[in-house]
Amino acid sequence: MPRSVDLTAVVPYADHLDDGLVQLSFTLPVPYSLAARKAALELAGKMGFEDPEVVHYQQLTDGYTYFVMYGRCVQSIDFTELQGDGFDIEYMSEEEIERFAEEQVGRAIVVVGASTGSDTHSVGIDAMLNLKGYHGHHGLEGYRSFRTYNLGSQVPNSVLVAKAIEVGADAILVSQTVTQQNLHVHNLTELVEMVEAEGRRGEMILACGGPRVSNELAKELGYDAGFSKGTYPHHLATFIVRELASRVAAG
Repeated sequence: MPRSVDLTAVVPYADHLDDGLVQLSFTLPVPYSLAARKAALELAGKMGFEDPEVVHYQQLTDGYTYFVMYGRCVQSIDFTELQGDGFDIEYMSEEEIERFAEEQVGRAIVVVGASTGSDTHSVGIDAMLNLKGYHGHHGLEGYRSFRTYNLGSQVPNSVLVAKAIEVGADAILVSQTVTQQNLHVHNLTELVEMVEAEGRRGEMILACGGPRVSNELAKELGYDAGFSKGTYPHHLATFIVRELASRVAAG
């Protein structure tokens, strides 16, 4: 009979439960040599891995060596502390979202989105909003229950907020990919301040996304939710329809 997992002390799993084995790979800026292999083993030990082993290493170019290693992780995580409080969301399918929106909201949900500031990356916002979506999942443009406005990239926050007010947006979606010197934090904070200055914060759902955006960071900055890597359009749509429905129910 399979052993039960102790969710209060979760460790990585490779060959058998609780073995703690981890595969890691990295490049060191040192010449390919036995000394390079020794350096990788010592580095893995300083990272906290027990019984590190180099299973492959090769020269990338002069002065650089690539390693693939195994090591035993001795740390564990209490998974039970990470359940609840927004961590256990059950996402709806596209069909379920459409039905829920029709029954609980009863009108088109208006969403305005953009990559703001100097950010030229539109892949994330396009994946969430455009019809073709991402990995076979329609963007919100493909939903009957949504009316979307994708303003593209390099959009000033003032323009995004003005458009949201013009069309009576239920939600504003901000995508941020450029994160040097925490530029994304400044942009995200500025937008919240603009919405608040217009007296519209209580009327609009604010959501943001990007590779360095977490739900925790988003809420800290004044947003209702944040989405990072691994997000699909139906994840965003699930959040928006549930949040809007709860606000409608609350009057």
